[in-house]
Formats: sequence, structure tokens, C-alpha cells
Amino acid sequence: MHTVSDMPIKVAALYRFARLPDWREMRMPLLDFCTRHGVKGTLLLAHEGVNGTVAGAPDAIDALVAHLDAMPALSGLDVKYSGAREMPFHRMKVRLKAEIVTMGVAGVDPERDAGTYVEPADWNALIADPDTVVIDTRNDYEVGLGTFDRSLDPKTASFREFPHWLEANRAALEGKKLAMFCTGGIRCEKATAYAKSIGLDEVYHLKGGILRYLEEVAEAASRWQGECFVFDERVAVGHGLREGEAELCRACRRPLTPQDRRSPLFSEGISCAACHEERSQADRERYAERHRQVARAKTKGARHIGG
Repeated sequence: MHTVSDMPIKVAALYRFARLPDWREMRMPLLDFCTRHGVKGTLLLAHEGVNGTVAGAPDAIDALVAHLDAMPALSGLDVKYSGAREMPFHRMKVRLKAEIVTMGVAGVDPERDAGTYVEPADWNALIADPDTVVIDTRNDYEVGLGTFDRSLDPKTASFREFPHWLEANRAALEGKKLAMFCTGGIRCEKATAYAKSIGLDEVYHLKGGILRYLEEVAEAASRWQGECFVFDERVAVGHGLREGEAELCRACRRPLTPQDRRSPLFSEGISCAACHEERSQADRERYAERHRQVARAKTKGARHIGG
């Protein structure tokens, strides 16, 4: 079984909330740096900081992280590393955004107001406490692949919906100890800042997110159940950050478990049970042709960009 350290591709999920007055001017130099080093993936820049996941040769990723961390505003960058057997991204993108994680609420400042960090080694004790309300701040399709036991699923389709869910449940949560978590730490950092802004004071969040927990906490002691969705071609990872068994539906981009793929409505590259009724026959014929092109490209040893 491969370990992260012996994988040929190094993957870095990184973010830092910071005030970046020159964030627009950072885009092209950062894109040029990544391109020169053969790094692929996506980085988001906004006035509130940087966020993204990138992959490349280990020395290239180390050079990029050092480059970012050397910027005074980004010193202390939060980075989670994992490995991949092959490059999980098709190209490199550096995008300018209004927010590095889109909540859509003005005035939320995670750099100043985020909740209390909890290290992975201390997380089990916090969420085992019956007085703690454990909240998964990710979206419904992510929660469907795996989550911590005893956690609440807000059933959100996007992070923009999370503030509305929190407001709707505010009365039930007041005076409670809240423990929030997400994939890499960035969403729950912003979620805890928002929670505090509406008067929910005792708020904690998992430092480094699920990824760091799966890396540092032994599987035998883990309270995590299932796999963790990641936003690249690996689809999901499990304990030890090993690549999981989930695959993407190429029609709707939802992650599918082995059980999902046994559905009679699943057709590789064409449809799954979740999207079969959402798509027309013409759509499915188009997806089928794309799937044939991807298969032909693989037999020739090439990589089909639309795949």
C-alpha cells in the first residue's frame, strides 16, 4: 500500500486569512511562478487572503509554499499535504474572487474573530462530550461520503446557505458548546467567526480540518466514518490520506460510493441515480460520446482534458 511520502505527486491544500491590499497585482506573478515550476491546481486570491489546492513534484510544491510563506502577510500559511499517484489537476489557475471561501455575508473577519482552535489530538474528547453540538459545515454531497459520528448535517447545497441554517437554529444552539469542522479548516474558520458575530460565543473548530485529523489520528482511535471528499481527481481520501474508493459521476460531478455505482441508473461517464432524471436523453448521448473520447485517449496514453 502506498503511503503519502512515496507518492510521485505532492498535493498541498493551503489557505491563510490575511489582509491583502495588493491581491489583484499578485495574480500574474503567482501564476508565472506556478507555471515555471510545473505546479497545477487552483489558487484563489481575495482581499481577505489566499486559498487553494495545488499539486506537482515535491520540490516544486515546497518551493511554492516557501514562496507564499515568505510574503509577510501570508506568513503562517496553513498547509495540509497529501500524495497522489498521478497529477490530479489538468491546468493551473489563479483566480481573483470577492472571498476566498464564499459565504456572502459582509463584515465577517476570521482573522480577528474565529473560534477556538482544537488540535486533532484533542478533537475526540471534545466531540465525545454529550454537551457538545458537533456541526459539519460542508455541503450535503460531501457529508454523504463521510463525517464524524454525532455530527449535525445542515444539508446545505453551498456554503452560502450555512448562515441561514445557523440563524434558523440559533435559539436551539444558544448557550451550547459548538464544535465545527470542514475539509481543510477554512470553511469552519469562517463559520465560527460568523457564529460569534450572531452571539454564539462558545465555538470551537478543528485545526487543519478533516485532512489533518485523518493524517494525525490513528485509524483505531478515529471517530471519523467514511471518506473525505477532496476537490480534485482523487475524489476522496481516507485514514492516512490514502486515496479512497469514491469516484465522480462525470455528468453531475457528484461523488459516488461503490454502493452508488451499483445502482441500475448509474452508467459510467453518463449518469448516476442522483442526476439521471435531471438530464435529457440528448445530454446522456453527449456524455456518452465524451466518455468514448476519454476512453480512446487513455488507450493512446494521453489525457483527455474534458475527462
